Amino acid sequence: MKKYILLAPLTFLALACHSSKEVISTSKNEIKMSLDNNPLLEESVLPYFAPDFRKFKNEHFEPAIIEGILQKEQAVNKIATQSAEPTFENTIVALEKSGVTLTRVMQIFGALESANTNDTLQEIDEAMAPKLAELSDKMYLNVDLFKRIKTLYDKRNQLGLDAESLKLLEVYYQDFEISGANLSDADKEILKDYNARLATLSSKFSKVLLAANNASAVKFENVEELDGLSEKVLNSLYDKDSNAWIIPLQNTTQQPLLAAIKNRASREKLFKASWNRTDGGANDTKGLIQEMVELRAKKAQLLGFDNFAAWSLQTSMAKNPENVNHFFADLIPATMAKAQKESDEIQQMIYSTGEKFSVEPWDWDYYSEMVRKMKYDLDEEQIKPYFEMYNVLEKGVFYAATQLYGITFKERTDIPVYHSDVRVYELFEENGSPLGLFYADFFARPSKRGGAWMSNFVDQSKLFEQKPVIYNVCNYPKPAPGSPALLTYDDVETMFHEFGHALHGFFANQQYPSLSGTAVARDFVEFPSQINENWALYPQVLKNYALHYESGEQIPQSLIDKIKKSSTFNQGYSLGEVLAAANLDMQWHTVPADSVIKDVDAFEKAALHRTLLDKVHAVPTRYRSTYFAHIFGGGYSAGYYAYLWTEMLDHDAFSYMVQKGGLNRANGQRLREMILSKGNTEDLKQMYLDWRGAEPQIEPMLKARGLE
Repeated sequence: MKKYILLAPLTFLALACHSSKEVISTSKNEIKMSLDNNPLLEESVLPYFAPDFRKFKNEHFEPAIIEGILQKEQAVNKIATQSAEPTFENTIVALEKSGVTLTRVMQIFGALESANTNDTLQEIDEAMAPKLAELSDKMYLNVDLFKRIKTLYDKRNQLGLDAESLKLLEVYYQDFEISGANLSDADKEILKDYNARLATLSSKFSKVLLAANNASAVKFENVEELDGLSEKVLNSLYDKDSNAWIIPLQNTTQQPLLAAIKNRASREKLFKASWNRTDGGANDTKGLIQEMVELRAKKAQLLGFDNFAAWSLQTSMAKNPENVNHFFADLIPATMAKAQKESDEIQQMIYSTGEKFSVEPWDWDYYSEMVRKMKYDLDEEQIKPYFEMYNVLEKGVFYAATQLYGITFKERTDIPVYHSDVRVYELFEENGSPLGLFYADFFARPSKRGGAWMSNFVDQSKLFEQKPVIYNVCNYPKPAPGSPALLTYDDVETMFHEFGHALHGFFANQQYPSLSGTAVARDFVEFPSQINENWALYPQVLKNYALHYESGEQIPQSLIDKIKKSSTFNQGYSLGEVLAAANLDMQWHTVPADSVIKDVDAFEKAALHRTLLDKVHAVPTRYRSTYFAHIFGGGYSAGYYAYLWTEMLDHDAFSYMVQKGGLNRANGQRLREMILSKGNTEDLKQMYLDWRGAEPQIEPMLKARGLE
């Protein structure tokens, strides 16, 4: 099951797509006063230029963002209107150097607004989004600036540029073309309106969804309704103020505790709270979705494309929605056939307990757990004591990275953090030289958006002499005080996954920040993270971190064997729910511009039916449209398929690494040198071919999922 990673953008221009609303009323005098001694406008003096969170206050952000926008706009105008003939240095490198203040401010603001937000930060996010979108348009739709870039692009092979500089020039030219630089003046004005409104809507969606998640937390006043949950879990859910047990919602359709709750009515109550969280009422998102989809389709038409997906996928490995749909077609039949077999097994399990009802989505996890225990004698509660959270991180995730890449880790308690739950580690190369800083923020809280993601506080860049400062965010349930944080195996994989993204960022070795690290296509960016998941179950790694939290005893081989034997269990379900979500994304974004969506729920139902992804009734989509944060509040619109696309790369690549000896320095160094350190400096398909020596095959993925 692939994780929700919201990979935060590496530049303010991409971040602008995640934000929104009209401007907060702030006078010029107030802005000037708040610029005086504003810590966000100063370069950090901490190691690695890490943010000094001790200094930042809510009131610092809006004026700092406005000042950053002004500085960027002035720099762009100066580059565009200079009298000197265009050169790579005075145009492309100058653009790379512009907007330093805004990038720094937005990287800090984006992290806080996502992982530790409050009403003020949300208002600022909504207020600044149209301004950031406007700034993006002023750059990408600037006629004089595009003329300079096109002049350089047309004679690029005569400029004597090194390979990375040539790639940067090509990326700038392509980005300007994709963004509408060739449109007429009248169409540019229309596009600006679309972009500003879409930024507002996206930010609004995220804000409403966070409110919905918090408002839809499910309250149980009688502990007997939660029979099946352990005492530790119940203690973590108990709320003294309301004298009730409150289950917060995760941002997926299914909720983890459904696997343990015995009371069917309680399961249904929890599932339906999840399913309906944004469907009607004060936190309804359907109107936002309708308008976003219509505007994206109109934007694509304006830019000369049949639909938004066709426009969006130009720089991806897949290239177009037709290739994505062909990829789906190779997976759907086998997936649904396996899901049906699983459903039949669950139905028989229900009958065997003396019950007569037909399996529903809220029954699946509970009874599939029974099936798993019966078939594999594996109980999730048996293995969780061996997965204490910081053991998994330090003796599992970090250990695997040391074995593969030679890097080492040291906790830093002197680096300021934005929340007391956050831990910081310094990374070192094999020779002891510093590599960067890593922030781990793992516990769920009401101020944090759902899911898991990676991003940078500081991007690697030789141009700015910067080493990476990277953070991972997850949403693991926080235990009661004094109790250990014990993870499910799915949680363990999530941690390995997100650190795979971090490694992609830490090993970046680029001159220019626009090409650095994870600044690659969506259907490649998940490859480093997903291949890193494989080390979670690798024998050498597993035995190093899977230690009983009380006794320190190593996980017994009998449990390891059960985990491995059950690895293909329930894969029809887990692949089916992701395929359903990816299909929804693609169908929303292949809507033509002349279509009007009158009913979001009806569209969703029809979309799933057309591809037979509703064939197994009890397998719901991983995300309903109304809480699909990836595509309506994040950067994965027409890109959610990337998780499955890169899963194909991941299984193909890992089978290759196992053939070459598995967990060893030679394998790690080769992957680092040929993939993880390259950023976006080469054609991604060719990069993979050079490393792998062959085209990726889908068979290892099907085998890993138990579909063949």
